[in-house]
Amino acid sequence: MKKGVILLTMVLILCLAGCSILPEDSPILLEGEKTETKGPAKNKDSKEESNSSEEEPTEEATPEPTPAPTPKEAKFFGEAEGAWVELPEGGEAEPIRERVVKDKEIEPDDEDPETATEEPVDQRVLEDGEGTPKVMQSYLTGEWKDVDIVNRRSLAVMFPNAYRAGGNNNSPRLQLYGISRAGIIYEAPVEGRITALMGIFEEYDQLERLGPIANARDYFIYDAMSFDSIFVSWGMARAFTEALINSDRIDDVSAPTAGIAKGYDDAFFRDEDIIPDASKDYNGYFDLTILKEALEDYGYSTEYRDTFEQGFLFANDKLATYKDYPTVTRIWPGGKGKNSGGYGNYADKNPYFEYDEERHLYYRYQYGEPLSDSMNNKKIAVTNVVFKICHGEERTPDQPKLDYLAYRVHGQDECIVFTNGKMIRGTWVKSSDQSADYLYDENGNEIVLNQGKTWICLIWQEYGQYMTFE
Repeated sequence: MKKGVILLTMVLILCLAGCSILPEDSPILLEGEKTETKGPAKNKDSKEESNSSEEEPTEEATPEPTPAPTPKEAKFFGEAEGAWVELPEGGEAEPIRERVVKDKEIEPDDEDPETATEEPVDQRVLEDGEGTPKVMQSYLTGEWKDVDIVNRRSLAVMFPNAYRAGGNNNSPRLQLYGISRAGIIYEAPVEGRITALMGIFEEYDQLERLGPIANARDYFIYDAMSFDSIFVSWGMARAFTEALINSDRIDDVSAPTAGIAKGYDDAFFRDEDIIPDASKDYNGYFDLTILKEALEDYGYSTEYRDTFEQGFLFANDKLATYKDYPTVTRIWPGGKGKNSGGYGNYADKNPYFEYDEERHLYYRYQYGEPLSDSMNNKKIAVTNVVFKICHGEERTPDQPKLDYLAYRVHGQDECIVFTNGKMIRGTWVKSSDQSADYLYDENGNEIVLNQGKTWICLIWQEYGQYMTFE
């Protein structure tokens, strides 16, 4: 009996080790002005004193994550009936778990949503080319891209997603700059029961700026760790984020606000002309022309770490139709009515996705209109939408005005995947901080995404009842 109690205690300690619970005396600062701190080296031991006058919340213990099974071997074409369609070339469409590198002409076309079609590649070896670049499937989108871009660590950049760029009804509308270049977009509820976005970028060489840049929350950082991304933010909820963002568990380039051990001032700037009359929370941008210098000064590697895992499984140049699954063409993560789940603040203007059958794309709508990128006026559309359903809670229930939230993004729970106009229910699995998210259908087969961008909505389980599909 004693042995059993000891074993159970050890398991509980191990489970809690990965949680993001910080000391109760940690000060709070959600958004801060830059301090004078900046530097070429990230000092993980030094911390600035807070100038915040907010009352300090006491964080409630987050429930232990559900034990996660080891990710299964990928299920290829032929092992699940009704999942694939053969395009004119014929042959079997086999999703790629191992990344193939080969010679191929790159013909980028941002306006063409259709993926390339060609015979599946059998060999898993490098091929020497003569005058043509080597390409391989992207870890983020499954599309064929230059091998140097695919093997370079991505950036995970925080964006706000408010209706207005200020705190009153006369404030200008918020505009997002550069978000259309993200290969993956994460969305999750934050304080005030609105959402924030995190774009994950692998093709950023031609970008000069991204923004406005938003605050860091720990659950976004954990999802960024799934891709071994370099994390970019401006400000944070200190009591729940400071220890994590200043640790060696995540490489970050942060604006030097209170609580950041070593910010990089030169990589951030304010621009009052992009959104005239925007408040200071919405006029801060990340300068990508300084990125190379910042990474060198911090000593960050641009190559993936040995712990990096390929998570999402993509189709190999064929279309995964899932023809036997339910057809769904309009998706509301927070339903059509008002609720407090993060996606339900605006009732008839709640965010939703609408599927374009001809282009095989889901267009994002919010606040009564399509979401677009102010950099190029391009409407935001993705090939896959994923609802990652997980436990959520208020961290400061005795201080409702603060409304700090927590989500259990480790372990496993329900997921819903939308691709090619179909809906696939299943389970997501994330077994550790650094591990990727794996998606399985109800039969335990790994879900295959179609090539292209993916939008992931973190759904607070308690408010999952409001999800609506048509």
